[in-house]
Formats: sequence, structure tokens, C-alpha cells
Amino acid sequence: MNEIVLTGDRPTGKLHIGHYVGSLVTRLKMQEEYSDNLIFIADLQALTDNFDNPQKVRANTIEVALDWLAVGLKPERNIFFIQSLVPELAELTVLYMNLVSLARLQRNPTVKTEMKQKEYGATVPIGFLAYPVSQAADITAFKSTIVPVGEDQLPMIEQTNEIVRRFNNIYNCDILVECRGLLSKTVRLPGTDGNEKMGKSLNNAIYLSDDEQTIKEKIKKMYTDPNHIRVSDPGKVEGNPVFTYLDAFDADKEKLEELKAHYRRGGLGDVMLKNRLNDIMQGTLEPIRERRREYEKDKGEVLNLLLSGSNKAREIAANTLDEVKSAMMLKY
Repeated sequence: MNEIVLTGDRPTGKLHIGHYVGSLVTRLKMQEEYSDNLIFIADLQALTDNFDNPQKVRANTIEVALDWLAVGLKPERNIFFIQSLVPELAELTVLYMNLVSLARLQRNPTVKTEMKQKEYGATVPIGFLAYPVSQAADITAFKSTIVPVGEDQLPMIEQTNEIVRRFNNIYNCDILVECRGLLSKTVRLPGTDGNEKMGKSLNNAIYLSDDEQTIKEKIKKMYTDPNHIRVSDPGKVEGNPVFTYLDAFDADKEKLEELKAHYRRGGLGDVMLKNRLNDIMQGTLEPIRERRREYEKDKGEVLNLLLSGSNKAREIAANTLDEVKSAMMLKY
């Protein structure tokens, strides 16, 4: 059986540099290694906590696709599709809900953490609480075997495989396929303000589409070591976002280690480090910005690409749904 790779992004904003090191670089490598790659825009999942702002989700659907194409993801190597244009996913979600208890969903550590962050209590939307079931539908509909994820999403892979095993056991079949999560080897980037989480709402992200001056200003304001007041002061490297970004993007590791040693003993200013980071970031992002500008000239063609991919994805998902309904005696 061929390895089938599935990944996706929620269209709640343009993609930032954290997405790039966390998942997009992995996808670039995988599109060369595997022929069966599906990448989808999870607009239904985005609505679970943006149900009152559908225009934001709709507007960012094209923006996310532009970012994908800009970084170099190839239409000939990937099927790009929109989640809501594959209604078979919603039907599978409903069927799988009978295989998962409320207690199990409430015990999911990722869901618990996100509910706390969003200050959800008893008012949590059912769609949000049950989105791991929707993710299981996304994965199993295409019989995906590899799902690139962040470490915080591993509980979703576990939950998906539980559903797979329970379904196959109850209906005495081997229709659904277990998957494995593939973790990025790159450290998770913090926000430019030092916050562990990066995002638009926190105003602490560098976006792939940011222009040269915007990136320069954001790096200039980056959080460093608050106790490194004078150039002569010893500075802390660990937990310093500038060094975390340099670890991710600076190709000259030997020089970077020298800079770290210099910073620790004192005599190295933050401005010099930020200038180095700016030069590296500009070199990394300029080709991406250039490709994005080209694709932006015809957003209609980008939408056509998503529509065509959604039709292909729907054919695959429909076959799986047909098998699932046959096993459940729902074919009349």
C-alpha cells in the first residue's frame, strides 16, 4: 500500500513564519518523496470557533492557498482542496460520533488546553468539542497513513486510531486505516514578543507575505533578554526569541555558536543580532513574496485550482464513505 500524506491549515489568517518552519518545510520535502499528497483548507474546523465571523474564514481561504503556492508547493504534486466542498467528510463525522464518548472528548489534552485558552466552559460549542472526530473523518476518508503534525496534535492522531480500531472491530472489517503522526524536527517558534504562542490576535507574528520594511520593523522590536541592558552585560541565549529564530534560519551554525558564546560573556549588542536575523529573514522570504505576487495577479485561477482539487478529493472520500455505509448496512 502506498503511503498517503494528509495535512491542512485553518483559514483564520495568512500563514506566518511559524507555519513555515513547523509544517510547510516538511510538506516541501514530502511532495518530492511521496506521490499521494493531499493538503486541505479546514474551513469547517475554523468555523468551530469563528462561527460568528464567517467572512474572515472565507477571505482567508484564498490567502492560505496563495501562501502554499508561494512557498513552492506544486499543484502537480499535491491535491489542494477545501474541506467544506467534500460533504462526505461531514457525513463520516456524524457516523463516527457514535464511536466516541463525551468523556473521551473531554479528556483529550489538546481540546482541554484549547478550551482553557478560549475560556470555554459549559458554553463550548459542540462543534468545537467534537472537532477531533471531524479530524478523524478528514484523515480516514483518504485512508491517510502519514499526517504531519505539531506535538500538540498527537492526541488527535491517537483519537483517530481509536476510532479506526473500534469501527473495524464492531463491523468486522479492515476498511479504515490507522495513521501515524510525523513531527517536524524544527523547534516551535515563539512570538516576536516572547509569547509561546504566535498569532494575528497577539500581533506578534512575522507573516510570509510581509513586505521588507514590515519585517525589519518587527525584528527591530523583538523581545530579547530583558536583563541585557548594556552591550557589555552578559546575556541569556535560552528563551531569547532572536536566538530561537537564528537557530531555525541561520545556515552558518559555526558562526551562530560563536555569537551565542559572545552574547553569554557580554560585549555583543542586540542590534547586531537583530540586523543579522533581518538579513537572513529577508533572504528567506523574498523569493516567497515574489512568487506570491505572481499568483495574486489571478486569484480566480487559484480558486479554480482549489475547486478542481476538491472534486478529486470528493471522489476519493466518496469511495471510502460507500465502504463505510456498506459495513454499517446503510446501503439501500
